Amino acid sequence: MQKENWHPADIIAALRKKNTSMAAVSRHAGLSSSTLSNALTRPWPKGEYLIAQAIGVHPSEIWPERYYKDGKIIDRSQLMRRQGE
Repeated sequence: MQKENWHPADIIAALRKKNTSMAAVSRHAGLSSSTLSNALTRPWPKGEYLIAQAIGVHPSEIWPERYYKDGKIIDRSQLMRRQGE
């Protein structure tokens, strides 16, 4: 059975439990305070890593649909090419 991605509200709640926020993690990484929120709605490996690191888990735990079972990131460009065939 395929695990589902965490709901964005669950990700935000997990960050709050770590006494931080999406904006704070974003700013700490040198990004605009709202930039990191892009990872909530679309694949962005760098953003996924920053969020997961702040929560203390691997990105594949938060977004299992974006990663192989071994934790390696799915090559999204190959997926897009396959969908176009």
